[in-house]
Parts: sequence; structure tokens; C-alpha cells
Amino acid sequence: MKFILKLVLTALAFTSILPFIHGISFHGNFVSALALAVLFGIMLWLVDLVAVALSAFFTISSLGLALLWLIPLWIFGFWILPAVALKLVSDLMPGYLSIAGWTPAILGGLVMLLIGVLTSALTSSLSQRTSTAG
Repeated sequence: MKFILKLVLTALAFTSILPFIHGISFHGNFVSALALAVLFGIMLWLVDLVAVALSAFFTISSLGLALLWLIPLWIFGFWILPAVALKLVSDLMPGYLSIAGWTPAILGGLVMLLIGVLTSALTSSLSQRTSTAG
């Protein structure tokens, strides 16, 4: 349920919300938006995986001293990861999604981050409601 809801909301964001941001243009139909949503999810997972692996490498190689700058970087920079994933998706599928620069990518990444937070909150409240009713 959560996956389908997040996939549909992300596809709707590609078709209706992101084109309102100056510098982002979507060319396609809802099926191509669903494909972009799947690719965005894969890219976001890969970007998160690389960020965690680099953080672990720097932490282990510096015997923990890297945490002094990694923790503030994660706190203030978590919103940049969806922007990187969105930019990678536009680079992989330029016929369907075009992003002109990093400023529109960051704004689009913030929209995608907001959609992820809302779907997580919505599905967790729905699952709690069904578990208490049953």
C-alpha cells in the first residue's frame, strides 16, 4: 500500500507539481511519470547508500573524528540527497525530464522530500488505525 501510494504521488508530482518550478520540464504521459517515479526511487536509494558508505568510511578511517563534521552535515544536508537523485534521473532520461541547473533540482528535491514525509506519515497513521480496529 505504501509503495503504491508513494509511487502514484511521485508520478503526480512529476506530471503536475514539478513543471511549475522554473527550470524543470516534464515531457510525457502518466505511464512515463510512473517509470520516472520508479527510477527516482532507485536513484534515491543508491544516493543514500553511497552517502552512508562514504560516511562509514570517513568515520572508520578517522577513528571517529569525522563525526564532528559528518553529523552537522547530515542534519543540514539531508535535503540535498533527493536533489541529487532528481538530477541523476534527469540525466538518465532527458527525453522525459529536463532540469536546468541545481537550483530547480534542489527545489524539486524538496518537493519530493515533502511527498516522502507525507506518504510515510499517512501510511503509518493508516496502519495504526487498522491495527487498533482489528
